[in-house]
Amino acid sequence: MKKISIIGAGVVDVLVGAVDEKIFSRSSSSMDFIKMSFGGDALNEAVALSRLGKKVQWISKVGDDDAGKRILNYAKENGVDVSCVKVESGLATSITVVLIEKSGERIFLTNPQGSMRKLSAEDILPHVDEMADIVSFASMFISTTLNIAAAERIFKKIKAAGKILAFDMKFPHHGETLKDMAGMLSGADYFFPNEAELATLTGDDDVYKNISALLACGLKCAVVKRGGKGCVLATKDERLEIPACRVEKVIDTTGAGDCFAAGFLYALSEGWSLKECGQFACAAASCSVEEVGAVAGVTSLEKVLRRYESSGKN
Repeated sequence: MKKISIIGAGVVDVLVGAVDEKIFSRSSSSMDFIKMSFGGDALNEAVALSRLGKKVQWISKVGDDDAGKRILNYAKENGVDVSCVKVESGLATSITVVLIEKSGERIFLTNPQGSMRKLSAEDILPHVDEMADIVSFASMFISTTLNIAAAERIFKKIKAAGKILAFDMKFPHHGETLKDMAGMLSGADYFFPNEAELATLTGDDDVYKNISALLACGLKCAVVKRGGKGCVLATKDERLEIPACRVEKVIDTTGAGDCFAAGFLYALSEGWSLKECGQFACAAASCSVEEVGAVAGVTSLEKVLRRYESSGKN
């Protein structure tokens, strides 16, 4: 089993649902569920990959507090190597309140001073030589200390070490554009934005134009997540549209994109074709949305393989 390194945030999640538009106009509301869980894009990817049978190294930072200890215990219980997670005294480990609507969509309440906003290049660069052959930088635009210039430094060192590099993003906070990210894109092998995130970088809603723009920057492979429409995969030589897997009922979309990335990385590490990587990623994402919690629906390789064989592989 090849090891995969995941870089980025891990948090405690408090999941609340189902909420409606009147939630803030009432003094009290009865919820269908209020559940403490764990999340953060990198931790979600790491745990999902471990449950799929991969050896996973997680590189991150937490505080020396109860929430940080709970996160580390959770990661260890799920077989994730946490030896490269820094525990920083005086830092508050991030706790996120996730309000989940009936449709499964989410509203996040976060602490801007929490650990997921404080991960820095100095927390990551010392570990490059011990990283696995496949590295996923899961948290672009999450940490306020990891700007584009810092990410470029990290990317260059990872690529200089001969690693396969993938990265994901959240919505940019300071108006960053595709032009700003050109150096990152030219140094990466795979990029996993969703359709809306990508549109914020280009100012254009046309996903196909946006994919062409990514490739023009030197990116080797664009992997654009489209939710219920599946994904689009593109290199300079081919473009593939992969449909989403059929789901009986969407319960919670928290972590679906992270499980998608984990599924893609699993298949990539197994040497599968680009099409098969996309199909397995969609299968993992579809399992995720059927349960409350980011990775609660991704329980085993066998479960995702059944979904892949029944509806993802075509």
